[in-house]
Amino acid sequence: MRVLTISVSEPGRAIAARLPYERRHGEPGAALAEHWGSVDGFVVVLALGATVRLIGPLLGDKASDPAVVCVDDAGAHAIAVVGGHGAGANALAREVAALLGAEPVITTATDVLGVPAFDLLAGLRAEGDVAGVTSALLAGEPVALDRRLDWPLPAPLLGSLGGPAASGARARVVVDDAVGAPGSGPSVTLRPPSLVVGLGTTSDATGDEACRAISAVLADAGLSELALGLVATIDRRAGHPAVEAVAERWRLPVRSFPAPALDAVEVPTPSEAVARAVGTRSVAEAAALAAAGPGGRLVVDKVVCGRVTVALARRAGPVGTLHVVGLGPGGPDRRTPEATRAVRDAEIVVGLAAYVEQSADLLTPAQDVRRFPIGAETERVRAALALAAEGRRVALVCSGDAGVYAMASPALELADEVGGLEICVVPGVTAGLAAGALLGAPLGHDFLALSLADLLTPWELIESRVRAAAETDLVLALYNPRSSRRTWQIEKARSILLEHRPAHTPVGIVTDAGRPGEAVRHTTLGELDCAWVTMTTCVIVGSSRTTIRSGRMVTPRGYER
Repeated sequence: MRVLTISVSEPGRAIAARLPYERRHGEPGAALAEHWGSVDGFVVVLALGATVRLIGPLLGDKASDPAVVCVDDAGAHAIAVVGGHGAGANALAREVAALLGAEPVITTATDVLGVPAFDLLAGLRAEGDVAGVTSALLAGEPVALDRRLDWPLPAPLLGSLGGPAASGARARVVVDDAVGAPGSGPSVTLRPPSLVVGLGTTSDATGDEACRAISAVLADAGLSELALGLVATIDRRAGHPAVEAVAERWRLPVRSFPAPALDAVEVPTPSEAVARAVGTRSVAEAAALAAAGPGGRLVVDKVVCGRVTVALARRAGPVGTLHVVGLGPGGPDRRTPEATRAVRDAEIVVGLAAYVEQSADLLTPAQDVRRFPIGAETERVRAALALAAEGRRVALVCSGDAGVYAMASPALELADEVGGLEICVVPGVTAGLAAGALLGAPLGHDFLALSLADLLTPWELIESRVRAAAETDLVLALYNPRSSRRTWQIEKARSILLEHRPAHTPVGIVTDAGRPGEAVRHTTLGELDCAWVTMTTCVIVGSSRTTIRSGRMVTPRGYER
C-alpha cells in the first residue's frame, strides 16, 4: 500500500515521524482532497470527529474509497474509519498500532465476532449478496454450502457453514467458476482461480483484441472472469503486448513454455500450419493444459478470434504454496513488506507460538493458525509442507531471517517428501544485523556467525569452529549463546577467544533486539560477564581492528578519509 500520514499538531507530527509512510503536515482537508484517489490509504493524526467531517465529502463507495485510519494525538489508539476490508483499513490500523504500541480499534462485525469475511479469503473472490450472507452468519443462522467445484476452503469458513441441504438455511455459499442465476435468498459465489487461459497471437495482435476475445469466450462458455487464475502461452510470446495486456487487466501471472514442451502435449485440434510457424502443433490448447497441471482438462477448445487464439482449461485444484517467512528480530518496524504480504495472503499460518504472536497484527479470523511448542521444529515444518501439498497457501513464520538458524533449511530438505510445491523463502533482518545496528557498525568488515546451541550440533564441532574463528581475527556474531540449561558454552567460547585475542577486545551484547525490554551493552572480552547473556542475546566480539568511536562499536573497512 501507498500510505500518506497527515498530521496537524506538533505531537501529531512526532507520531507521524515514527511511521514508515509518506508524511504531510498541516492543512489536512487540502491534503486529503489532493491525494484522494492517488494513494491506497491515509493515517490521519487528528480527532475522530474532525477526520470524519473532512473525509465525508470525499467518500464515494466501498469499491473505490481508500483506507482511512485515525490516530489520536497521544498515539494511544489507531481507529479504522473506512475501507476496513476492501481497502485494507483494518490491517493498516493493526500495523499502525503495532508500530506505535497503540490499541487498534476495529469495529467491523466479522473481525470483532471472529467470523471469516468473504472479501478476505485467500485465493478466492466473492460475488453476490456478501452483506446478506454475512448477516446470516453473524446472526448464527444456518448457511448452506454448495461445492460445485472441489476446491479447498479455509477451515474457519468450513466451520461456519453447513452442507448443501442445511436444515432451515435461507442463505447459501456456492463454490463455482460457472455463471449461474442466483437462487432464492441471499447467496454468495466464491470464485477460485480455477481457469487457465491459453493464448496464441500473431506478432501484430493488440491487447484490446486479446482481452475482447477472452471475455467473449468466457461469456459463450458461461464462465466467470473472476475465476481466471493464469495466462499461458509459448515462450516467444511471453512479453508480447497482447499477453501483457491480458495479465494486467485480470492481474494474472504469465506462464510460458518452449515449443518442444508444448508439442509434446496431446490436444484435440493440432495444426500443422502452426507447427511450421512456431515449432509446435498447438499453442493455446497446449499451453492451457500444460499450465493447468496434472488432472487439468480443457473446458473450451481453441477459438480463433482474428489475430488471437484462445483456449480454456480447468485446474484439478490449486497448486500448493509455502512461504517460509522471516519476520525480523522484533516489531513490525523491522519486518519487510514482502514478509507482511506473505503472512497476510496466507490461508494457513504455521509457526512457533511466540513467532505467530510476533505476526498477530497481520492475522484475520479467516486464517487458520497452527501454533507449535518450542522443540517441535520438524513437526511444524512437516505440518506446513503437508498443508501446502493439499493445495493450501501456507506461511511458515520464523523470527529473524528464515534462512539463518531457522526453518528454510529443514523445509527445503523435507520438500521432496511431498513434491509439487511452490516454495518461496522470504528473507528478514537477522539478529546479528539488528544487534550490529544497535551497537554501531561492528560488522563493517568481514565477520562470521556461529551458533553455540549444541542440541543439534555436537559441542566438539562447535568448539573447533570457535577456535578456528578465533585464529582468523574475524568479528564474530554469536547466536544462541546461553539458555537456562546451557550456561557454560558462552564461558568456554570466551576462554577460547581470550587465548587468541587481547582482553581489551570490544564486545557488544544485545538482548531482545527490536522487542520490549531491548538492552544494549558495550564491554570487553576480558570484562564480559556471561550472566548478562540470555537465549535472546546476540554477542558480537570484535576483531583486532574493532574500536569504540563516540560510544559506538566500529570495525573499519579501510575506506580513505
